[in-house]
Amino acid sequence: MPRLLLVEDNEDLGHILSQYLEGAGFSVTWARNGVTGMTAFRQGTYDCCVLDIMMPLKDGFTLAAEIQGLDPNASFLFLTSRREKEDRIRGLRLQADDYITKPFDAEELVLRIRNILRRKTPGGEPAEIPVGKYLFDFDNLVLKDGSSKQRLTLHEARLIRLLVDHSNTLVKREVILEKVWGKNDYFLGRSMDVFITRIRKFFREDPAIRIESTRGIGITFWIDR
Repeated sequence: MPRLLLVEDNEDLGHILSQYLEGAGFSVTWARNGVTGMTAFRQGTYDCCVLDIMMPLKDGFTLAAEIQGLDPNASFLFLTSRREKEDRIRGLRLQADDYITKPFDAEELVLRIRNILRRKTPGGEPAEIPVGKYLFDFDNLVLKDGSSKQRLTLHEARLIRLLVDHSNTLVKREVILEKVWGKNDYFLGRSMDVFITRIRKFFREDPAIRIESTRGIGITFWIDR
């Protein structure tokens, strides 16, 4: 079971994340500030550290630098509610493995952590699924077309994965809504139509791929093989 050090001063968010991460198969140690986070790191062994940036007593950047002083190979991911370019650059200079801005989907955090752990494992690079002329990397939320990359949201990636898994087969609207959004209602159905339009644009450069809507019934992701 991968071991995580979660350092987050927000009680509600820390509680939710620790429970979600444990439910996803991680062993989690939750520290409420940077000082107790450093104590926990000294006392344990962790596969990845998930560090909030804005914390009392000791901020995430300072904590990351101290952790690197003890273990230059330590893996860490920053959580932040700030979107400043300077924060991202500072994190990269500290050789952060990843960086995620609040608010975020807890499932996206799990995917990013698993991707970090996979990269740290020899031969563990994430699989890229060929879809026509494209390569679809669900773990990294990326669709590649040669040298160009399309960054995906988590819902876009979920939608593509579901349609690709059922390519050349009609997937009913209610199935898509339940699998991708977690529930089936009218307003989410309207949102799904917007996502389908967006997905069509992502694949428009490959004439072998067609995404057809059967009004009121479902979607078919056609791939000419």
